[in-house]
Amino acid sequence: MSADREPGAGGAGHVGGRTAGQTGAGQGPGGGRGGRRVAGGRATSRDVARVAGVSQATVSLVLGDKWAGRVSERTAAAVRAAARELGYRPNLAARSLRLGRTRTALLVVPALTTEFFARVYTGAARVAAEGGFGVVLYPSPEGVGPARDPFDSARASLDGVIASSMAADALAAVRGGGLPLVMLDSSPDETAAVATVNLDIADGMRQAAGHLLGLGHRRIAHVAAAVDTWTFRVRARTLAAAVGAVPGASLHTEAAPLTVDEGRRAAERALTRPGPRPTALVCDDDILAAGACKAARRLGLRVPDDVSVTGFDDLALATAVDPELTTVRLPAEAVGAAGMRALMAVLAGDPARDTSLPVELVPRGSSAPPPR
Repeated sequence: MSADREPGAGGAGHVGGRTAGQTGAGQGPGGGRGGRRVAGGRATSRDVARVAGVSQATVSLVLGDKWAGRVSERTAAAVRAAARELGYRPNLAARSLRLGRTRTALLVVPALTTEFFARVYTGAARVAAEGGFGVVLYPSPEGVGPARDPFDSARASLDGVIASSMAADALAAVRGGGLPLVMLDSSPDETAAVATVNLDIADGMRQAAGHLLGLGHRRIAHVAAAVDTWTFRVRARTLAAAVGAVPGASLHTEAAPLTVDEGRRAAERALTRPGPRPTALVCDDDILAAGACKAARRLGLRVPDDVSVTGFDDLALATAVDPELTTVRLPAEAVGAAGMRALMAVLAGDPARDTSLPVELVPRGSSAPPPR
């Protein structure tokens, strides 16, 4: 049986319920195509070859898009017409066996608690589908800690791994020790990755800080994510540098897990600590910012009249709160799409390229000049 023959397909000499010598008048390769049926099941490349009057090798060249310069345009057109007529679809499982590829990528994310990672998946899956790949989404049960292998053997099930907002050493199990790894929103110095796709997080935080400092804020509190990853370290370092460069400006930090309630508690601590109250709260993501807005209301403060609040991500939540949230928009779908393109390029033997995507501040109603 040929490598691309499907189990259950019609016998070797049958096309449309006839043997190869019984195609019938007006049903040769050049005429009377009426949507033939293949007896016994799904058409094979051998069936396509017989209807088109060519060899199986020619069918493989044409349908594999490798015919240019080797097969005439007329023959290629006949093969494509025969394939359409028979409803032929390539046997991807058999092709995977021949190529040693499953055309499947694993996307590992810390959690599915925010829509950011769902958007990353949407972008990756769209590009994968265009290239004939599949994407398996795996939210690590350990968060940003070591991810367990979701398969008995990752190497037997996958062609590569894309990981968002995690450290490479947390992915040893799922990589199987040899799969190409593309890192998203992670350190560009990660030597284990064949390519990285990053958002310009530092510029995003500079935009947020510059916005508040430009409005006149000098007492700023950072409601920081209590997560030790590259992206949050960059935010903290960049904010400290921006505030430190302005004479008379001060910065206080309160760390919190990434939940609304913890964001509220951290903001309450920042707003009630001894000394002059902060006039602006810079939050590491929109979830923490929603908590900060709740804290202000509970303390009898108005946003933005008494305290300004900024976020990061531009989730749907940013326009659900009142006032709407000033935040840094991160193009999550573009990140996922770029990550999938990078992995597909590496698998195709093309040079790996690191990518940095721009971000933008979206000013809304939660920020204003400080109270006088």
